[in-house]
Amino acid sequence: MRENKEPKPLGFGMTRQRSAVLIAGPTASGKSSLTLARARESGGVIVNADSMQLYDTLRIVTARPSEEDEAQAEHRLYGTVPAATRFSTGQWLTAVRAILDDIDPAREVIFVGGTGLYFDALIKGFADVPEISPELTLAVQDEILHLDEARRMALLQREDPKAAERLGVADPQRVIRALAVKRATGRPLSDFQDDLQPGLLDGWAIERFVLSPDRDVLRARIARRFEAMFASGAVEEVRALLAQNLDPSLPVMKAIGVREIGDWLDGVQSREDAISLATIATHQYAKRQRTWFRNRMGDWPRLGLEGAPLV
Repeated sequence: MRENKEPKPLGFGMTRQRSAVLIAGPTASGKSSLTLARARESGGVIVNADSMQLYDTLRIVTARPSEEDEAQAEHRLYGTVPAATRFSTGQWLTAVRAILDDIDPAREVIFVGGTGLYFDALIKGFADVPEISPELTLAVQDEILHLDEARRMALLQREDPKAAERLGVADPQRVIRALAVKRATGRPLSDFQDDLQPGLLDGWAIERFVLSPDRDVLRARIARRFEAMFASGAVEEVRALLAQNLDPSLPVMKAIGVREIGDWLDGVQSREDAISLATIATHQYAKRQRTWFRNRMGDWPRLGLEGAPLV
């Protein structure tokens, strides 16, 4: 991933520039193993940039690093958020800011994950949108639930034309977000997006990479991984999560595998169907991640499964 170079000596009164490595990629692309190798090499701290791996209860389902991996390098923000919590990008940034203040400035910080918005916030800054009540968000979600894409877009165009223009495609979650912000604050979401706060890594020395393995290779890895999850504790995790009787609209309840395993536990579908449906959902999620990385991180160097540069 990089050339090994001896650090240059610092002159009197000079401070070494802080350094970070950003490793993004779709699910099952090998981010964790590559990051762990980097952390062992540099003595760096690994910071989670995946919105689902924040939550407790679902280590296996969300493919969090194992306890053995966590013992080999310092990991932060993994499994630290209670499942009943709605954890926003703003809250993630607040947590990261505290971590950066706590870490020895001489140590490398390695951010790894598949949540593109987190990487955007680190580098480009973040729109400081006021907290929106879960009740309003849920009401908007119920309102658009049965609308097709054209009708969702028409509704958004009426209430926030600029957001509709920026979205292009009426992704349900983004439409819900834009409508909820407009109704809660009276201001379009674009107003907040145009008033970005500085990125947390402003002034840092940054290396950035996107893992982009061959699609067929990734599909095979996804299929194998969910089979392994099902056999190694994912069912028990989902059973424990469902026993909490949480609000179905919570982010953790939408983790891939929760609904599929839950339906199997309820006798709605077979084990094979649960695995098949979860695998299909993961393929679709990886496709959305790839689209984000292509559109928003097009200038980042691409790496293969083992960290080899892609031409």
